[in-house]
Amino acid sequence: MELGRSRPPGETPAQHYPRSMRRARRLTAPALGALTAVLIVAASWPAAASASIHPASPGLSSASQGSASPSPAPTAQPWLLGRAAPSLVPSATFAPAVTDAKVAPLRHVLPADIVAVSAKTLPARAVRQVRKLSGVRAVEAVDAARVKVNGKFAAILGVNPSSFRSFAAKPTAKDDAFWRSVESGSLGLSFEMGKQDKLPTGTAVTVAGRQLTTMRVGRFGTVGIGGVDAVITDQVARSLGFPVDNALVISAAPSAKFTTLTHKIKKLMPHAAKVEQLVVQVPRNPATGSSPTTGGAPAGSVVPITGGLVSSPVLRTMLLAAESRLGMPYVWGANGPTSFDCSGLVQWSFAQAGVVMPRVAADQARTGPAVPISRLAPGDLLFYHTDPTAPGYISHVAIYLGHGKMIQAPEPGMNVEIVPVDLGSGFAGAIDVSPRVAAQVAATSV
Repeated sequence: MELGRSRPPGETPAQHYPRSMRRARRLTAPALGALTAVLIVAASWPAAASASIHPASPGLSSASQGSASPSPAPTAQPWLLGRAAPSLVPSATFAPAVTDAKVAPLRHVLPADIVAVSAKTLPARAVRQVRKLSGVRAVEAVDAARVKVNGKFAAILGVNPSSFRSFAAKPTAKDDAFWRSVESGSLGLSFEMGKQDKLPTGTAVTVAGRQLTTMRVGRFGTVGIGGVDAVITDQVARSLGFPVDNALVISAAPSAKFTTLTHKIKKLMPHAAKVEQLVVQVPRNPATGSSPTTGGAPAGSVVPITGGLVSSPVLRTMLLAAESRLGMPYVWGANGPTSFDCSGLVQWSFAQAGVVMPRVAADQARTGPAVPISRLAPGDLLFYHTDPTAPGYISHVAIYLGHGKMIQAPEPGMNVEIVPVDLGSGFAGAIDVSPRVAAQVAATSV
């Protein structure tokens, strides 16, 4: 399983869509997923700080960059670093008062379709222009940074809980207690990060902003935007030194053409800002009225037009590479050669055969056409969703070996193993990899 990365929703493919365009599936991450990838922009921390930016390695989520020993000096290592914010008292503590926190009720859920991110505050004029664009339904400005939580990098958004909740994954958006906890000053953590990093609710953690700060883990909730590991209030974010309003989360109208809208938004943003789609639209077949997806599509994936699937010699090399890793430990965020998480094993194994794969399971689910269970062949990828806070999100991948067996890096405390294929309720679907499409997906995910 993968930690701290948002996953695509588990919708069944090709069911109810508008006439000429079906709404796309969530792309994710978090190499990192669209949001995390565009947030990793070379920028330097203001000179007053003692630690400079350490961009995430391509293909790794912000939460999976490994730990570093805390030092007495500030250890902030953000994604995007902008103007200086007020310094905190060393070892400052935000003491949540969950019972007193108030948030606005949820009125509706808005899909997060496009993100725009800069290293510093986005110009107010550009934000106003984006809001006025035809095809834009709603825009939410947030503070985005990558900081260390208990010594491990985490991708965090500073938000207004009352307004931002509409852009979260539906189960989290509806969770009043989650947003009251965030409003109180707690860290709203993804379920996977909490589970994999052993951070149960109520745990006190150190957050390395401009000074080390102690916060408490509130409730678990998957935000549903690629690469986001946690949310905090914008007030807390700014005290930690996050850049102010340096990112936009944009919901598009159902009738909008996302590629055209993304291009228009890019033209309004500062040159150094990054704008990316979180979803893809797939046109229907004009002759049949059906979409290109097939019944075995992983929930949340988009089936691309392929230009040739992986050849038998390449598959043999990849499978031998995967099996050579048997018994090696699962380590969250690891991609080899001696430790792996689930998608790290897939990426490394294909790399040994010369195939470039994206880093995260949800992106790997977009690298080829769907395969029905009845036609599974060795080398196909199997996908699963395991996050109870967002049950439809892809959070695990395994490699089919044939004869009803699969190889996987399962979870912390376990090793790479060969086990019977699991087709239970968590199974999301299977694909056959296209090297050309895999390379394209990888290029847009890092």
